[in-house]
Amino acid sequence: MKLLSFLAGALSLTALVEGRLQPRGFRAKNQRGTRHSQVDPRDIAFQKRSSSPPYLYAKRSGGVDSTCVQCYAGSSAAIAAPKENIWAPLSSDEAADVADFLFAHSGYNLTLAANATDNDNTLALVELLAPNKSDALSYLDGAGRPPTRYAHVVLDIRAVPEPYIQDFTVGPLPVVAGVTKLEPLNWPFNKGEGKQRNYNADEDTRSVFLAYLGANMSDITTALWGQKMTGGPNDTLSIWGIDPLWQEDGRIVSWDQFWGNPTGGFDSSTLLPLGLYIKTDITGRDPFKWAVLGLLYNDIFYESLEAFRKAFFAPGFVRLGANVDGSWAHTDREGPVMERDQLYPPIQIAPDGGRFGVDADRRYVEWMDFSFYITFTRDSGVRLYDIKYKGDRIIYELGLQEALAHYAGNDPVQSGTSYLDTYYGFGPWAFELLPGFDCPTYATFLNTSYWTRETHTVHPNSICLFEQDAGYPMSRHTAGTYAASTKNVFFTLRSICTVGNYDYMFSYSFYIDGSVHVDVRASGYIQSAYFAHNEGYGFKIHDNLSGSMHDHVLNFKVDVDILGTQNSVATAAFVAAKETYSWSGGKARSTFKLEKGWVANEDHAKIVFDANSATSYTVVNRDRKNKYGEYRGYKVRPSTGPVHATAVDSSNLHDAAAWSRHHMYITKRKDTEPRSYHAYNSLDPQHPVVNFAKFLDGESLAQEDLALWINLGMHHAPHTGDLPNTAFTSAHAGFVLEPSNYLLANPAKQTIHMARVSFGSAAPAAQAHTFGARPPTCDVAVQRQVADLSTYSGDVSIRKFPFDMRGELVGGA
Repeated sequence: MKLLSFLAGALSLTALVEGRLQPRGFRAKNQRGTRHSQVDPRDIAFQKRSSSPPYLYAKRSGGVDSTCVQCYAGSSAAIAAPKENIWAPLSSDEAADVADFLFAHSGYNLTLAANATDNDNTLALVELLAPNKSDALSYLDGAGRPPTRYAHVVLDIRAVPEPYIQDFTVGPLPVVAGVTKLEPLNWPFNKGEGKQRNYNADEDTRSVFLAYLGANMSDITTALWGQKMTGGPNDTLSIWGIDPLWQEDGRIVSWDQFWGNPTGGFDSSTLLPLGLYIKTDITGRDPFKWAVLGLLYNDIFYESLEAFRKAFFAPGFVRLGANVDGSWAHTDREGPVMERDQLYPPIQIAPDGGRFGVDADRRYVEWMDFSFYITFTRDSGVRLYDIKYKGDRIIYELGLQEALAHYAGNDPVQSGTSYLDTYYGFGPWAFELLPGFDCPTYATFLNTSYWTRETHTVHPNSICLFEQDAGYPMSRHTAGTYAASTKNVFFTLRSICTVGNYDYMFSYSFYIDGSVHVDVRASGYIQSAYFAHNEGYGFKIHDNLSGSMHDHVLNFKVDVDILGTQNSVATAAFVAAKETYSWSGGKARSTFKLEKGWVANEDHAKIVFDANSATSYTVVNRDRKNKYGEYRGYKVRPSTGPVHATAVDSSNLHDAAAWSRHHMYITKRKDTEPRSYHAYNSLDPQHPVVNFAKFLDGESLAQEDLALWINLGMHHAPHTGDLPNTAFTSAHAGFVLEPSNYLLANPAKQTIHMARVSFGSAAPAAQAHTFGARPPTCDVAVQRQVADLSTYSGDVSIRKFPFDMRGELVGGA
């Protein structure tokens, strides 16, 4: 049927997609809902239902006093990209047309996600299949047409005895009857096929099963904590546990724990473990054949629920305390106000507006001597392409691949948990940013969107672009007669993705010295452990709470192209030496030297950075030297302490995250090895769709097209300062790509924002040389620099299939 209000909402979203409307003051239903009846802080609703159509362009505005001449001149300049953005996500119409095609012609009898059960086939993902680099360069560096667009789709097949998830392509696009085809997508996956057995297909049924167990244990949970879980709306407990599921002797096994539900309106559930664990056998699809294998409490294992109940109600049973929600777990301010904190803190301004240009339609950015294109994906959020410096490509692709959070603990839930976050996706959780807190108020904001469950969801203002002063100069020097200093102003693209309990802040920054900095910070709620018997795995941080130790490892792909695609990696190591010189009188001197070499092949490309940071790695073109005979290149180095996974041959992950075992890898770049991960590796870790270890097969790295796979992360043993949330200041990792003999001098000398002040006997009075920099003469309206947070909207959602953007209902509404 046709609903006028529905059509009106759809047409409003059409205008929003085309950039004509700003989503102000509208809060749609939060899309972090779940198909489970229980509260799962990992929010797995979109684990098999997410995709990433394009983000949009938006600017913030605010009221000012119009009686004075204002400095603020807009957030950025409108420019035209030199080429189409061939990596741009599918448009809303493209995604809807692909869905229409699949529901009509896939042959898999697809069910709308809103109506689907655990036994239906659904459309999990519709997104762009990124073009091969060879095709992309033919267009970017030539005069040809853009590569033909194809969609990457994922079908979630559950109407079979052994459910699976499979990757396909749909194309060419646009969809044309008799031309467009659905074909299996196999070539990017070294498993041999883009198909993964799904042992978690019966998630809804398992929720009912766990609720039944909870109800059957209500006498125990009420006696222990005064709480219960029955699967009803008034439950005060949840049951959830390990990820991934275990495979033991051909059986599928899960360990789950009772957790308290938050009571104060805050997202504090991962701080409320209760220390009672259930082991279940969930092999097969018939829940009547599932079984309880035992329970664990106070480090005592009971082989059945009956054995535990008998022991529990027997005299002398030791009952442990609960973790109870309260202000200690909430993020609102408390405690005495600090001295002078009632005064408003310093704020940043951009007196002449943004000193960068944005092509909103093509998602293209220029700042100083840098330019790049932006895309956005369901799996990993923001990716940058075709990064150029001074007109030459230095990076073809830069972006997150996968993120691992590997836990350890005395209990089976912490020991059994190793999240691979692309399973949940970063794109769906890139929520709106808070101006003045997450980014400066003067930033340019971009929207992101994704296509999931036949619904198009927009996250307004979820990417920000801005300049800022680093707070220290780029360079300086003081001599007897002068002092000179150069401003250090850099440009940043930022997004924040809240995947379950953790908030990851990704910043890609560009500096006038030609360097590119990648930084990740983590905040949000820790996933904690129950304190009993966990002394060897963390600190006791609250009444009955232990900080659950874990590794964060985030893998980034950097496809570096230095003066072409034929590159090598040069090494330069500081090594201790004893040397005799022509001037040392025949005596050896203890000193050190620079030992130069090359990373010859992939057998030597599993890099663990030296403990003393003694060895550097520089990507160069051995056919291109500067006039001094040195290779022009870009050096890669960690900007914080490098991290790789601590566990050796993880019992949870097997080969599903082989990329996490070292600090960096260098491989010969191939179209058939585009990603280090697959979003569904964790469904069957013993048989991953992509096994990164197979990338390193001994191939030569001499003058080849190279890819760097760099890990960032933190070893996190939470302490009391992590309550209620971890601080960005400590949970931080980064790496830098910086010119090395690439230019003949420091390019920061080009900026006019430097000063040299002559003083002393050489000048009767101090003389300032400012090299043409013009100070602003306008007034600053401080009110404009303070964000109006009442406009925050979170997201805007509308059903995209069977609804058609042209205003027709394809099927029943």
